[in-house]
Amino acid sequence: MIRWGTVTTTNAALPEILDFAAWHLELGAHRIYLYLDVDMPEAQAVLSAHPKLRVFRTDDAWWEKRNGRPKKHQVRQGANARHANNRKPEVDWLAHIDTDEFLLPDRPLAEQLAALPETCLCARVRPVEALATAPGEEVAFKAFHLDQSTRQRAAEACFAEWGRHLSGGFLSHVAGKLFFRPGTKGLQIKIHNVQLDGVSNPGEEPLPETELGHFHAADWAHFLRLYRFRLVQGSYRAELKPQVRQSGAVNLHDLFAMIEAEGGETALRRFYDEVCTATPALTERLAAHGLLRRHRMDLPALRDKHFPGV
Repeated sequence: MIRWGTVTTTNAALPEILDFAAWHLELGAHRIYLYLDVDMPEAQAVLSAHPKLRVFRTDDAWWEKRNGRPKKHQVRQGANARHANNRKPEVDWLAHIDTDEFLLPDRPLAEQLAALPETCLCARVRPVEALATAPGEEVAFKAFHLDQSTRQRAAEACFAEWGRHLSGGFLSHVAGKLFFRPGTKGLQIKIHNVQLDGVSNPGEEPLPETELGHFHAADWAHFLRLYRFRLVQGSYRAELKPQVRQSGAVNLHDLFAMIEAEGGETALRRFYDEVCTATPALTERLAAHGLLRRHRMDLPALRDKHFPGV
């Protein structure tokens, strides 16, 4: 039987980490590797108590042994994923994902991974982006077309005001994330890709029966809490290229600057409501283009099941 797991660097609060871990344990994950990016002794104790979790405290002593703590969190993520790769393998496949990303398979992941050819070193999972959904309802997600021209037409039809600046109407990545075979000597692991002996993503195959549910902006408060950090150090930073490669498109940093110049936080909230909220009008448009997904995700129940009493 194929065994799989996840590897993640996180500074999320304990409840969010528990939701992430419980979801993937329920799917059948054999190992969940968690690298704590900040000092979280209580969370570390709780998480380490589970037999399928491996928890690492990446404190000053940790980075001192590794030529110092990288300033960029993206570099720390890659370094920690390489550490997981270089350990004695406990699983056949590892997914390098974040705690706001949830694998959404149509059938057991072990079966999908077992069907990959031996020449496949990595398998790509494409994202769907969560929309703010009323409590108790199935979570709505927006998907995107792989074909660039079809994607752009759909984005501009579904998001009339902002679609020309947003690839597929997404605020976050459309590249997706990778499963890779741990124990591969010399493997370099980035956020969206791996490299071996100068070759990017050797033998890459898609996993079309699994999507990656990304809670990039799960609700307005969540979006606003991370907004300033993302503008400076994250996925909205100024040096990134526009998502859309067409005349007149701007990157997210400049787009948000224009929105705030127009009307401050009120204008930003209007953008969020139109692009990131599961309104009946938006879900109807997405469904018409085959881009609406819905998933029942009772995370509190799963947390209680896999971490009783926490």
